[in-house]
Amino acid sequence: MMFRCTRFALTAVAGLLLAGAARAESPLASLKTGTPELKSAGPLAFGPEGILFVGDPQAATIYAIDTGDNKPAASADRPKVAGVNEKVGALLGIDGKEVRIADLAVNQISGNTYLSVARGTGPQAAAVIVRIDRAGKPTQFELKGVKFASVQLKNATEKQRQEAITQMAYAKGTLYVAGLSNEEFASKLRAIAFPFKEADKGTSIEIYHGSHAKIETASPIRTFVAYETKGEINLLAAYTCTPLVRIPVTSLKPGEKVKGTTIAELGNRNRPLDMIVYNKGGKDYILMANNSRGVMKIPAEGIDKVDGIKEARVSDKAGVGYETITALKGVEQLDRFDKDHAILLVRADGALNLETIELP
Repeated sequence: MMFRCTRFALTAVAGLLLAGAARAESPLASLKTGTPELKSAGPLAFGPEGILFVGDPQAATIYAIDTGDNKPAASADRPKVAGVNEKVGALLGIDGKEVRIADLAVNQISGNTYLSVARGTGPQAAAVIVRIDRAGKPTQFELKGVKFASVQLKNATEKQRQEAITQMAYAKGTLYVAGLSNEEFASKLRAIAFPFKEADKGTSIEIYHGSHAKIETASPIRTFVAYETKGEINLLAAYTCTPLVRIPVTSLKPGEKVKGTTIAELGNRNRPLDMIVYNKGGKDYILMANNSRGVMKIPAEGIDKVDGIKEARVSDKAGVGYETITALKGVEQLDRFDKDHAILLVRADGALNLETIELP
């Protein structure tokens, strides 16, 4: 009996020690209380435990912010907000025409949607983060006195500052960041471990662009997603005019040059805006919004095996094909809302609306 009690006591103590170690290893433990001084609010991405990554291109800095938004919602509502820019403007005390929404990201824990907003126009416009709940109500997410950490990007471009950070994605303890540097091989991908320590110089990315029939090293990645297949993560990156490129994260080495595999040319005279990966009917797809070629549904099956377009000139389309979702028009931003739905920022008849749709 004494043996059993002792063993129970030792087990209980070990359990407490393990629980304490788990708590100490939480990413939240790396954050310190303060006020992030955002010069701009650009790309957004969610990490673990409700941590929101905010890209600040003007400062070439990324902030990891504890939103405190880490409890599942009691409601299953999905937001639909007509004239979301007008409602955000009313919240901030400005005209809706002066609201610029750079990006949106959904907290998969709570279902709340976060917007990165410029309050006003021009380079001096104040940066604001706005949270929209499942009922569609916007509130300003106050940055004063939050827990946060930051990391500054080395050698970020000075001439095209808004393209210092063009997109971000978090996967398995790493934040992947696309943007331009001030180097000759300007297109960069950075793999930044989180919790933050420092950002390295990044990996220079070159691609073969079939529409231009040449190798390019200075074109920025406009949008990308992290896609895992067979335990390996690839970044699927889209560029202006519109090559789709596969880049294995294992190839990203600081200071080195890597050539991505161009798996598709999706059509020229087009700028990709945003993209997500989702599963429907047991198959994976990419949903990509574009400024002139609508919303594309791209099958992801076998995308890791495509040899790629290497030398041929492509007049319009080649490689992996896609379906145009004709019912979706004017989509400027999107994110996966839950496993069955996407949230969209849609411009229609002069208005900017927030809509939630079933994934096609």
